Amino acid sequence: MSAFIVDGKRKLSGSIQVAGNKNEALPLISAALISKSPVTFRNVPDIADVRNMLKIAEVLGASVTPIINGTVTIDPSGLTTSILPLELSSAIRASILFASSLLVRTGQAIIRQPGGDMIGHRRLDTHFLVFQALGAKFQIERKVSSDITQEINFVLDAQAGLRGADIYLDEASVTATENAVIAAAGANGVTIIANAASEPHVQGLCRFIEKLGITIEGIGSNVLTIHGSDKRVTTPVEHTVGSDYIEAGSFIGLAAATQSDITITGVDTSVMRMILFQFERIGVIVDVNKEQHSLHVSGRQPLKIRKDLGGAIPRIDDAPWPGFPSDLMSIMIVTATQSEGTCLIHEKMFESRLFFTDKLRGMGAQIVLCDPHRCVIVGPSPLYAATLSSPDIRAGYALLIAALAAEGKSIINNIEQIDRGYEHIDKRLLSLGAAIERRDGCGGGSQ
Repeated sequence: MSAFIVDGKRKLSGSIQVAGNKNEALPLISAALISKSPVTFRNVPDIADVRNMLKIAEVLGASVTPIINGTVTIDPSGLTTSILPLELSSAIRASILFASSLLVRTGQAIIRQPGGDMIGHRRLDTHFLVFQALGAKFQIERKVSSDITQEINFVLDAQAGLRGADIYLDEASVTATENAVIAAAGANGVTIIANAASEPHVQGLCRFIEKLGITIEGIGSNVLTIHGSDKRVTTPVEHTVGSDYIEAGSFIGLAAATQSDITITGVDTSVMRMILFQFERIGVIVDVNKEQHSLHVSGRQPLKIRKDLGGAIPRIDDAPWPGFPSDLMSIMIVTATQSEGTCLIHEKMFESRLFFTDKLRGMGAQIVLCDPHRCVIVGPSPLYAATLSSPDIRAGYALLIAALAAEGKSIINNIEQIDRGYEHIDKRLLSLGAAIERRDGCGGGSQ
């Protein structure tokens, strides 16, 4: 296990480039398997989760090049198996996305229980309801090994082919929508997906599917109409992954909490409006340059939480797109600890995301955890160094922000979680003037 050693309370400055959208790259890797020709993706983030997905594609039989300068090529012609590898699948939740492409290519799929962040219950039912609506048969296999551990396999069969259907998702799940889009692209006939997720990365996936020769109507809305066909293009396809708006929001929080002058480049400013609105409510004003695709956060602005009308405590909550993304709630929390005033954070989607706040309290933050979904923050609070452990991608990055804002030298263990979502983050922070060191083989004694 590796760790970051962070000497905090230093002003940062400079510019930092936003990487490609992790949440777009992951479904694209699965979607590449339904292509009838090699696919080249550009602006791919070189992070652990992406490398894991590429390795799964390789184990399934695809030819995959290494990520070089954000570019990777996948040739799916050699696909040989419909069984996901257990160890790789259990490390990443997005492995469920291979179910759709395997059904299209092989007519069957054996999916392992996916892994991912431990931020609460994340149901899989919607995925399998979609596949059944498209004509696949579904069953669950449970195997108990000699050491009493249970292996769960989800078995899908569509040997007779997938057929278009009128589908109403029982929840606007992002990954279920992505699985539905990929499967519908290879189904025979028209599929309508209502109550679909419409996040920017879902839109990016749809635009890639269009490049394969599939017509999709309603991109960006919650109703998608997909004209599935086996007649996909046979010439090589290229696609550029969109910029990561979650990472852009993470850098806004970094700049504000450390009172640093930072310019964030390579940003699709058109998808940042709700994020900027909510940061403004806790006193963070961001200058937007649409022409140069950049954001600038001044380290000299006084952070003060803006009360609602009548002096009410403001509530910041998350919601499906175009609402404030759940993935930025941890960053919003740590930023609010450095802003004057009181605010309520309401995490509606995941019941375990806020549990990392006990680590911030241990550093000196004034946070009251009301219940698993809500906490009250009173700021500003001086933060002090601590030895910590990263529980998941976003909480890990939030703790990194706290360590950079804190007095003294902090140790953050289990940084493999941070590496899953943020590309070479220590090197990029060093370029801004941060005092951060990566050490291998650290561990123990953390909150």
